Amino acid sequence: MKVLQVNNVYPVGSTGKIVHEIHNELLKEKYNSIVCYGNGIKIKDDNVYKFSNTIIQKYNALTNRITGIMYGGCYFSTNKLIKIILKEKPDIVHIHCINGHTVNIYRFIHWLNTNNIKTVLTLHAEFMYTANCSHSLECDKWKTGCGNCDRKKEETKSLLLANTNLSWKKMYESFKGFKNLKIISVSPWLMKRAKEAPILNQFEHRVILNGVNTDIFKSYDTHDLKKKLKLDNKKIIFHATPTFNNKKNHIKGGYYIIELAKKLKNKNVQILVAGEYKSDIKVPENITLLGKINDQHLLAKYYSMSDLFVLTSKKETFSMTTAESFCCGTPVVGFKAGAPEQIAIKEYSSFVEYGDMEQLYKETILFLNNKKNKKIEEIAKEKYSKESMSKEYIKVYKELLC
Repeated sequence: MKVLQVNNVYPVGSTGKIVHEIHNELLKEKYNSIVCYGNGIKIKDDNVYKFSNTIIQKYNALTNRITGIMYGGCYFSTNKLIKIILKEKPDIVHIHCINGHTVNIYRFIHWLNTNNIKTVLTLHAEFMYTANCSHSLECDKWKTGCGNCDRKKEETKSLLLANTNLSWKKMYESFKGFKNLKIISVSPWLMKRAKEAPILNQFEHRVILNGVNTDIFKSYDTHDLKKKLKLDNKKIIFHATPTFNNKKNHIKGGYYIIELAKKLKNKNVQILVAGEYKSDIKVPENITLLGKINDQHLLAKYYSMSDLFVLTSKKETFSMTTAESFCCGTPVVGFKAGAPEQIAIKEYSSFVEYGDMEQLYKETILFLNNKKNKKIEEIAKEKYSKESMSKEYIKVYKELLC
Protein backbone atom coordinates (compact mmCIF):
# COMPACT_ATOMS: atom_id res chain seq x y z
CA MET A 1 0.00 0.00 0.00
CA LYS A 2 1.28 3.45 -0.93
CA VAL A 3 -0.20 6.58 0.68
CA LEU A 4 0.49 10.14 -0.48
CA GLN A 5 -0.41 12.91 1.97
CA VAL A 6 -0.92 16.53 0.90
CA ASN A 7 -0.77 19.43 3.35
CA ASN A 8 0.01 23.12 3.49
CA VAL A 9 3.03 22.68 5.83
CA TYR A 10 5.43 19.95 7.01
CA PRO A 11 6.59 18.95 9.64
CA VAL A 12 5.71 22.12 11.59
CA GLY A 13 2.40 23.55 12.78
CA SER A 14 -0.43 21.42 14.16
CA THR A 15 -1.37 19.79 10.84
CA GLY A 16 2.25 19.50 9.71
CA LYS A 17 3.07 17.55 12.88
CA ILE A 18 0.08 15.27 12.32
CA VAL A 19 1.16 14.51 8.73
CA HIS A 20 4.67 13.84 10.03
CA GLU A 21 3.40 11.38 12.64
CA ILE A 22 1.22 9.48 10.14
CA HIS A 23 4.13 9.37 7.66
CA ASN A 24 6.50 7.94 10.27
CA GLU A 25 3.98 5.38 11.49
CA LEU A 26 3.31 4.21 7.92
CA LEU A 27 7.04 3.77 7.33
CA LYS A 28 7.38 1.97 10.67
CA GLU A 29 4.65 -0.46 9.57
CA LYS A 30 6.51 -1.04 6.27
CA TYR A 31 4.02 0.81 4.06
CA ASN A 32 5.11 3.18 1.31
CA SER A 33 4.52 6.79 2.32
CA ILE A 34 4.89 10.06 0.40
CA VAL A 35 4.40 13.63 1.68
CA CYS A 36 3.68 16.68 -0.49
CA TYR A 37 3.55 20.16 1.05
CA GLY A 38 3.48 23.74 -0.22
CA ASN A 39 4.66 26.18 2.46
CA GLY A 40 7.88 26.47 4.47
CA ILE A 41 11.51 25.50 4.05
CA LYS A 42 12.50 22.65 1.76
CA ILE A 43 12.85 19.33 3.58
CA LYS A 44 15.46 16.99 2.10
CA ASP A 45 14.00 13.75 3.48
CA ASP A 46 13.34 10.86 1.12
CA ASN A 47 9.77 10.71 -0.26
CA VAL A 48 9.00 14.31 0.75
CA TYR A 49 8.15 16.85 -2.00
CA LYS A 50 7.72 20.61 -1.80
CA PHE A 51 5.52 21.64 -4.72
CA SER A 52 5.22 25.43 -4.29
CA ASN A 53 7.29 28.50 -3.35
CA THR A 54 6.92 31.90 -1.72
CA ILE A 55 6.57 33.81 -5.01
CA ILE A 56 3.67 31.62 -6.13
CA GLN A 57 1.98 31.95 -2.75
CA LYS A 58 2.24 35.74 -2.68
CA TYR A 59 1.04 36.06 -6.27
CA ASN A 60 -1.98 33.84 -5.63
CA ALA A 61 -2.78 35.58 -2.36
CA LEU A 62 -2.86 38.90 -4.22
CA THR A 63 -4.93 37.45 -7.09
CA ASN A 64 -7.43 36.01 -4.63
CA ARG A 65 -7.79 39.39 -2.94
CA ILE A 66 -8.71 40.91 -6.30
CA THR A 67 -11.09 38.15 -7.46
CA GLY A 68 -12.60 37.26 -4.10
CA ILE A 69 -12.10 33.57 -4.99
CA MET A 70 -9.99 32.20 -2.15
CA TYR A 71 -8.95 28.80 -3.43
CA GLY A 72 -8.37 29.24 -7.16
CA GLY A 73 -5.29 30.16 -9.22
CA CYS A 74 -2.09 28.25 -8.35
CA TYR A 75 -1.74 26.95 -11.93
CA PHE A 76 1.92 25.88 -11.84
CA SER A 77 2.01 24.50 -8.29
CA THR A 78 -1.19 22.51 -8.87
CA ASN A 79 0.33 21.11 -12.05
CA LYS A 80 3.45 20.12 -10.13
CA LEU A 81 1.40 18.38 -7.44
CA ILE A 82 -0.58 16.44 -10.03
CA LYS A 83 2.64 15.41 -11.81
CA ILE A 84 4.03 14.07 -8.52
CA ILE A 85 0.88 12.00 -8.00
CA LEU A 86 1.07 10.66 -11.56
CA LYS A 87 4.73 9.76 -11.03
CA GLU A 88 4.29 8.10 -7.62
CA LYS A 89 0.98 6.34 -8.46
CA PRO A 90 -0.24 6.11 -4.84
CA ASP A 91 -3.08 3.80 -3.85
CA ILE A 92 -4.48 6.53 -1.58
CA VAL A 93 -4.27 10.32 -1.64
CA HIS A 94 -4.83 11.77 1.83
CA ILE A 95 -5.64 15.51 1.90
CA HIS A 96 -5.21 17.61 5.03
CA CYS A 97 -5.16 21.45 5.10
CA ILE A 98 -4.47 22.85 1.61
CA ASN A 99 -5.58 26.45 2.11
CA GLY A 100 -2.21 28.20 1.96
CA HIS A 101 -2.35 29.67 -1.58
CA THR A 102 -0.43 26.70 -2.98
CA VAL A 103 -3.18 24.58 -4.56
CA ASN A 104 -6.20 25.32 -6.72
CA ILE A 105 -8.54 23.34 -4.49
CA TYR A 106 -11.45 23.27 -6.94
CA ARG A 107 -9.28 21.98 -9.75
CA PHE A 108 -7.37 19.51 -7.56
CA ILE A 109 -10.51 17.95 -6.04
CA HIS A 110 -12.13 17.78 -9.49
CA TRP A 111 -9.02 16.06 -10.88
CA LEU A 112 -9.01 13.43 -8.10
CA ASN A 113 -12.74 12.99 -8.61
CA THR A 114 -12.75 12.53 -12.39
CA ASN A 115 -9.66 10.30 -12.30
CA ASN A 116 -11.35 8.02 -9.77
CA ILE A 117 -8.46 8.29 -7.27
CA LYS A 118 -9.17 6.85 -3.85
CA THR A 119 -9.07 9.82 -1.50
CA VAL A 120 -9.24 10.53 2.22
CA LEU A 121 -10.04 14.10 3.27
CA THR A 122 -9.31 15.11 6.86
CA LEU A 123 -11.14 18.22 8.01
CA HIS A 124 -8.94 20.21 10.39
CA ALA A 125 -10.93 23.39 9.74
CA GLU A 126 -14.24 24.30 8.04
CA PHE A 127 -13.14 25.76 4.69
CA MET A 128 -13.67 22.58 2.66
CA TYR A 129 -17.43 22.75 3.27
CA THR A 130 -17.89 26.51 3.70
CA ALA A 131 -15.77 27.02 0.55
CA ASN A 132 -14.63 30.26 2.15
CA CYS A 133 -13.87 30.78 5.85
CA SER A 134 -11.86 28.46 8.07
CA HIS A 135 -14.11 29.22 11.05
CA SER A 136 -17.70 30.15 10.27
CA LEU A 137 -18.38 31.05 13.93
CA GLU A 138 -22.13 31.71 14.32
CA CYS A 139 -22.81 32.02 10.58
CA ASP A 140 -24.56 29.13 8.80
CA LYS A 141 -24.82 30.55 5.27
CA TRP A 142 -22.59 27.66 4.09
CA LYS A 143 -25.73 25.51 4.39
CA THR A 144 -27.48 27.48 1.64
CA GLY A 145 -24.80 28.78 -0.71
CA CYS A 146 -22.70 31.27 1.29
CA GLY A 147 -23.87 34.48 -0.40
CA ASN A 148 -23.97 38.01 1.02
CA CYS A 149 -21.09 37.38 3.41
CA ASP A 150 -21.10 39.69 6.43
CA ARG A 151 -17.39 39.05 7.03
CA LYS A 152 -16.18 39.19 3.42
CA LYS A 153 -13.18 41.43 4.02
CA GLU A 154 -12.16 39.70 7.23
CA GLU A 155 -12.40 36.15 5.86
CA THR A 156 -11.73 36.32 2.10
CA LYS A 157 -9.48 39.43 2.20
CA SER A 158 -11.30 40.50 -0.96
CA LEU A 159 -10.65 44.12 -1.89
CA LEU A 160 -13.66 44.59 -4.16
CA LEU A 161 -15.63 41.53 -5.28
CA ALA A 162 -18.05 39.53 -3.14
CA ASN A 163 -17.68 36.08 -4.71
CA THR A 164 -18.36 33.83 -1.73
CA ASN A 165 -21.36 32.29 -3.50
CA LEU A 166 -19.33 31.59 -6.65
CA SER A 167 -16.60 29.97 -4.54
CA TRP A 168 -19.25 27.83 -2.85
CA LYS A 169 -20.64 26.69 -6.23
CA LYS A 170 -17.15 25.85 -7.51
CA MET A 171 -16.42 23.74 -4.41
CA TYR A 172 -19.80 22.01 -4.68
CA GLU A 173 -19.19 21.08 -8.32
CA SER A 174 -15.69 19.81 -7.53
CA PHE A 175 -17.01 17.24 -5.06
CA LYS A 176 -20.16 16.33 -6.97
CA GLY A 177 -20.29 12.61 -7.75
CA PHE A 178 -16.97 11.73 -6.05
CA LYS A 179 -17.13 7.91 -5.77
CA ASN A 180 -14.01 7.03 -3.76
CA LEU A 181 -13.92 9.57 -0.96
CA LYS A 182 -14.04 9.24 2.82
CA ILE A 183 -14.38 12.29 5.09
CA ILE A 184 -12.59 12.34 8.44
CA SER A 185 -13.30 15.00 11.05
CA VAL A 186 -10.99 15.56 13.99
CA SER A 187 -13.86 16.02 16.46
CA PRO A 188 -17.54 15.05 16.77
CA TRP A 189 -18.47 18.75 16.67
CA LEU A 190 -16.78 19.17 13.29
CA MET A 191 -18.27 15.97 11.87
CA LYS A 192 -21.80 17.06 12.78
CA ARG A 193 -21.34 20.29 10.86
CA ALA A 194 -19.72 18.57 7.87
CA LYS A 195 -22.68 16.20 7.65
CA GLU A 196 -25.01 19.21 7.48
CA ALA A 197 -23.06 20.82 4.63
CA PRO A 198 -24.47 20.37 1.09
CA ILE A 199 -20.92 20.18 -0.28
CA LEU A 200 -20.02 17.11 1.80
CA ASN A 201 -23.24 15.58 3.14
CA GLN A 202 -23.40 12.77 0.54
CA PHE A 203 -20.18 11.11 1.71
CA GLU A 204 -19.22 8.71 4.49
CA HIS A 205 -18.09 10.49 7.65
CA ARG A 206 -16.24 9.43 10.78
CA VAL A 207 -14.14 10.93 13.59
CA ILE A 208 -10.45 10.30 14.22
CA LEU A 209 -8.96 12.39 17.01
CA ASN A 210 -5.64 14.08 16.29
CA GLY A 211 -2.60 12.32 17.65
CA VAL A 212 0.14 13.75 19.84
CA ASN A 213 3.75 12.59 19.99
CA THR A 214 3.73 11.34 23.58
CA ASP A 215 7.47 10.69 23.42
CA ILE A 216 7.79 14.49 23.51
CA PHE A 217 4.59 15.66 25.19
CA LYS A 218 4.81 14.03 28.62
CA SER A 219 5.59 14.97 32.21
CA TYR A 220 9.08 16.36 32.84
CA ASP A 221 11.08 17.34 35.89
CA THR A 222 10.94 21.12 35.51
CA HIS A 223 12.58 22.19 38.77
CA ASP A 224 15.51 23.86 36.98
CA LEU A 225 13.25 25.68 34.48
CA LYS A 226 11.03 26.95 37.26
CA LYS A 227 14.05 28.14 39.21
CA LYS A 228 15.51 29.84 36.11
CA LEU A 229 12.27 31.78 35.64
CA LYS A 230 12.14 32.61 39.38
CA LEU A 231 8.73 30.99 39.73
CA ASP A 232 9.52 28.61 42.62
CA ASN A 233 6.78 29.88 44.91
CA LYS A 234 4.12 30.70 42.33
CA LYS A 235 1.21 28.88 40.78
CA ILE A 236 1.63 28.80 37.00
CA ILE A 237 -0.95 29.10 34.24
CA PHE A 238 0.09 28.33 30.66
CA HIS A 239 -1.51 29.61 27.46
CA ALA A 240 -0.21 28.63 24.01
CA THR A 241 -1.43 30.20 20.79
CA PRO A 242 -0.09 30.92 17.28
CA THR A 243 -0.68 34.65 17.81
CA PHE A 244 -1.28 36.49 21.07
CA ASN A 245 -3.52 39.50 20.47
CA ASN A 246 -5.26 41.86 22.91
CA LYS A 247 -8.23 42.64 20.64
CA LYS A 248 -11.51 41.52 22.16
CA ASN A 249 -12.84 39.97 18.94
CA HIS A 250 -9.68 37.99 18.11
CA ILE A 251 -10.57 34.31 17.66
CA LYS A 252 -7.83 33.01 20.00
CA GLY A 253 -8.97 35.18 22.91
CA GLY A 254 -5.78 36.84 24.12
CA TYR A 255 -7.93 39.66 25.49
CA TYR A 256 -9.48 37.26 28.00
CA ILE A 257 -6.07 36.04 29.18
CA ILE A 258 -5.24 39.66 30.01
CA GLU A 259 -8.58 40.07 31.82
CA LEU A 260 -7.95 36.86 33.77
CA ALA A 261 -4.52 38.16 34.78
CA LYS A 262 -6.14 41.30 36.17
CA LYS A 263 -8.50 39.19 38.29
CA LEU A 264 -5.56 37.11 39.56
CA LYS A 265 -3.47 40.16 40.43
CA ASN A 266 -3.16 39.36 44.17
CA LYS A 267 -3.19 35.56 43.92
CA ASN A 268 0.55 34.77 43.54
CA VAL A 269 -0.10 33.37 40.04
CA GLN A 270 2.02 33.91 36.93
CA ILE A 271 0.60 33.40 33.43
CA LEU A 272 3.08 32.25 30.77
CA VAL A 273 2.08 32.85 27.15
CA ALA A 274 3.72 31.06 24.21
CA GLY A 275 3.03 32.61 20.81
CA GLU A 276 4.00 35.44 18.49
CA TYR A 277 3.05 38.94 19.62
CA LYS A 278 3.55 42.55 18.57
CA SER A 279 6.28 44.42 20.42
CA ASP A 280 3.92 47.22 21.46
CA ILE A 281 1.39 44.98 23.24
CA LYS A 282 0.91 45.87 26.92
CA VAL A 283 0.15 43.18 29.51
CA PRO A 284 -0.10 43.08 33.32
CA GLU A 285 3.02 42.20 35.34
CA ASN A 286 1.67 38.72 36.11
CA ILE A 287 1.85 37.78 32.39
CA THR A 288 5.15 36.69 30.86
CA LEU A 289 5.26 36.70 27.05
CA LEU A 290 7.58 33.90 25.91
CA GLY A 291 7.21 34.45 22.17
CA LYS A 292 7.00 31.63 19.65
CA ILE A 293 8.49 28.37 20.92
CA ASN A 294 9.79 26.15 18.11
CA ASP A 295 11.51 23.63 20.38
CA GLN A 296 8.79 21.05 21.03
CA HIS A 297 10.59 19.58 24.06
CA LEU A 298 10.78 23.03 25.65
CA LEU A 299 7.11 23.61 24.85
CA ALA A 300 6.25 20.32 26.55
CA LYS A 301 8.25 21.40 29.61
CA TYR A 302 6.18 24.58 29.91
CA TYR A 303 2.98 22.51 29.79
CA SER A 304 4.45 20.10 32.34
CA MET A 305 5.66 22.85 34.68
CA SER A 306 2.26 24.56 34.77
CA ASP A 307 -0.53 23.93 37.24
CA LEU A 308 -3.20 24.72 34.66
CA PHE A 309 -3.64 25.38 30.95
CA VAL A 310 -6.24 28.01 29.96
CA LEU A 311 -7.92 28.01 26.53
CA THR A 312 -9.80 31.17 25.51
CA SER A 313 -10.54 30.55 21.81
CA LYS A 314 -13.90 31.49 20.36
CA LYS A 315 -13.96 28.40 18.16
CA GLU A 316 -11.72 25.33 17.79
CA THR A 317 -12.24 22.33 15.53
CA PHE A 318 -10.05 20.18 17.82
CA SER A 319 -7.47 22.06 19.97
CA MET A 320 -4.05 20.46 19.88
CA THR A 321 -3.03 22.60 22.85
CA THR A 322 -5.70 20.93 24.97
CA ALA A 323 -4.50 17.45 23.99
CA GLU A 324 -0.84 18.38 24.47
CA SER A 325 -1.56 19.82 27.92
CA PHE A 326 -3.28 16.63 29.06
CA CYS A 327 -0.41 14.52 27.73
CA CYS A 328 1.93 16.56 29.93
CA GLY A 329 -0.28 15.91 32.95
CA THR A 330 -1.81 19.38 33.15
CA PRO A 331 -5.58 20.03 33.52
CA VAL A 332 -7.44 22.45 31.23
CA VAL A 333 -9.95 25.24 31.87
CA GLY A 334 -11.44 27.37 29.12
CA PHE A 335 -14.39 28.61 27.14
CA LYS A 336 -16.76 26.31 25.31
CA ALA A 337 -15.45 26.52 21.75
CA GLY A 338 -17.17 23.65 19.93
CA ALA A 339 -14.68 20.80 19.85
CA PRO A 340 -12.43 21.18 22.96
CA GLU A 341 -15.16 20.36 25.48
CA GLN A 342 -16.00 17.23 23.44
CA ILE A 343 -12.48 15.86 23.04
CA ALA A 344 -11.25 16.78 26.54
CA ILE A 345 -10.80 14.45 29.51
CA LYS A 346 -13.90 15.52 31.41
CA GLU A 347 -12.67 14.67 34.93
CA TYR A 348 -9.70 17.02 34.54
CA SER A 349 -11.20 19.94 32.66
CA SER A 350 -13.91 22.56 32.82
CA PHE A 351 -15.38 24.73 30.06
CA VAL A 352 -17.64 27.72 30.63
CA GLU A 353 -19.70 29.88 28.29
CA TYR A 354 -17.63 32.02 25.94
CA GLY A 355 -16.79 35.40 27.46
CA ASP A 356 -18.02 34.53 30.98
CA MET A 357 -15.02 35.88 32.87
CA GLU A 358 -16.52 35.44 36.32
CA GLN A 359 -17.07 31.72 35.81
CA LEU A 360 -13.69 31.29 34.08
CA TYR A 361 -12.04 32.90 37.10
CA LYS A 362 -13.91 30.65 39.55
CA GLU A 363 -12.94 27.48 37.66
CA THR A 364 -9.35 28.68 37.40
CA ILE A 365 -9.10 29.18 41.17
CA LEU A 366 -10.75 25.80 41.79
CA PHE A 367 -8.23 23.93 39.61
CA LEU A 368 -5.24 25.89 40.90
CA ASN A 369 -6.14 24.77 44.42
CA ASN A 370 -6.21 21.11 43.38
CA LYS A 371 -3.09 18.99 43.11
CA LYS A 372 -2.16 17.67 39.67
CA ASN A 373 -3.02 14.02 39.12
CA LYS A 374 -0.74 11.54 37.39
CA LYS A 375 -3.83 9.84 35.91
CA ILE A 376 -4.25 12.78 33.50
CA GLU A 377 -1.11 11.81 31.59
CA GLU A 378 -1.99 8.10 31.64
CA ILE A 379 -5.47 8.65 30.18
CA ALA A 380 -4.19 11.18 27.63
CA LYS A 381 -1.40 8.90 26.41
CA GLU A 382 -3.99 6.34 25.38
CA LYS A 383 -6.62 8.77 24.09
CA TYR A 384 -4.42 11.06 21.99
CA SER A 385 -1.48 8.86 21.00
CA LYS A 386 -0.06 9.19 17.48
CA GLU A 387 -0.07 5.39 17.26
CA SER A 388 -3.84 5.16 17.87
CA MET A 389 -4.50 7.91 15.33
CA SER A 390 -2.32 6.26 12.69
CA LYS A 391 -3.92 2.84 13.22
CA GLU A 392 -7.35 4.38 12.63
CA TYR A 393 -6.18 5.99 9.40
CA ILE A 394 -4.63 2.74 8.19
CA LYS A 395 -8.04 1.07 8.74
CA VAL A 396 -9.66 3.76 6.58
CA TYR A 397 -7.03 3.29 3.84
CA LYS A 398 -7.61 -0.47 3.78
CA GLU A 399 -11.39 -0.03 3.61
CA LEU A 400 -10.97 2.18 0.53
CA LEU A 401 -8.81 -0.46 -1.14
CA CYS A 402 -11.29 -3.30 -0.57
